[in-house]
Amino acid sequence: MTTPQVSIRELCVDYITDAGDVRAVNKVSFDIGKGEIFGLAGESGCGKSTVAFSLMRLHKPPAFITGGEVLFDGHGDLLKKTDAEMSAFRWSEMSMVFQSAMNALNPVLTLEEQFCDVIMRHTGFTRQQAISRAQGLLEIVDIHPSRLRDYPHQFSGGMRQRLVIAIALALNPKMIIMDEPTTALDVVVQREILQKIYALKQEFGFSILFITHDLSLMVEFSDRIGIMYSGELVEVAPSREILTTPYHPYTEGLGRSFPPLTGPKTRLAGIPGNPLNLLEIPQGCRFQARCTKTHDACFKQATQLCEIETGRFSNCHLFTQTQRAGSR
Repeated sequence: MTTPQVSIRELCVDYITDAGDVRAVNKVSFDIGKGEIFGLAGESGCGKSTVAFSLMRLHKPPAFITGGEVLFDGHGDLLKKTDAEMSAFRWSEMSMVFQSAMNALNPVLTLEEQFCDVIMRHTGFTRQQAISRAQGLLEIVDIHPSRLRDYPHQFSGGMRQRLVIAIALALNPKMIIMDEPTTALDVVVQREILQKIYALKQEFGFSILFITHDLSLMVEFSDRIGIMYSGELVEVAPSREILTTPYHPYTEGLGRSFPPLTGPKTRLAGIPGNPLNLLEIPQGCRFQARCTKTHDACFKQATQLCEIETGRFSNCHLFTQTQRAGSR
């Protein structure tokens, strides 16, 4: 990995509910290198978007960041910044393409108004300078500048997705968080969007935190991948290795859930059981009730993410105990 653009250390996020406090993100730690595409995958409710919102400090009650650090290149710990400092930091240094990005645009404002709002708020640009910048951004994402005075409903789904990406690029940020950026798009448009994102990344050199449920898509697009389960990071590996040699049974189950495009037909196995109820955290491993490879330690000892070999991390007792034994 290159020099870290952002380092997340022991991040914890709690939700305060009537039924009790819920730890939605539990001591999550990982780095994203400069110019790297880091994928974050896992089933719904595992904490992916909660991590993303933490980096931007966008949580509102009942969600609270209760521990950890988010160290951004040259800016120190983002969790210690004031609201005014974070307001200046967002979009200029780190921007975000939200889930359901097609609906993130204001339907009653023209694109010109929405682009100018972002650009003029964070720069000393005049309105005419902001319009010129917006026209250039539309050209970057292959939309004609003359469309700047149109409303969002006048664009197709794929075009609106590209418009949101253009707004995220408006201030040349060092990092972009993309939370399900291709949701609800057909596979042809999905491929077009991802190719455009990758080309822009190569041109401008920003880092990407890429979040999706689609592990096969993530393997094609990302440099490294982190797998989350019930609020914990359970595995981190280079993208090409995470499906061929998984170091966690949950990752292995995710890989079996996708049909292969080539080779003989095989029956999909999936993962038995249901996601963990975060109000009922068991002793030991959080994946124990759905795992087919449990042993005594899984029911007694909490798991911890460890480096199994260079660039490969897992919190499964099957691998962490073997690694500890080999290091003695």
